[in-house]
Amino acid sequence: MAWTWRYEAEGGAPVDPAEALAAEAPAAEAPAAEAFPTQADAETWLGENWRELRHAGVFQVSLLDGERVVYGGMSLSAPD
Repeated sequence: MAWTWRYEAEGGAPVDPAEALAAEAPAAEAPAAEAFPTQADAETWLGENWRELRHAGVFQVSLLDGERVVYGGMSLSAPD
């Protein structure tokens, strides 16, 4: 199966960061959704890109293995 991130608004509804960001800052780009071969690859990618996703209007993410939610509702807010 492919590992993917589902981008979500604060209430958990799916959100497309490209659309949210286009309304806010048309010249900016959000990281594109990708499929990863392993959970570790997906988690590494998120660690490198979470700030850009947050800036693009993504409040939280859920990790999916195919259609199965592995964990989620993980906030992208910066630690205090």
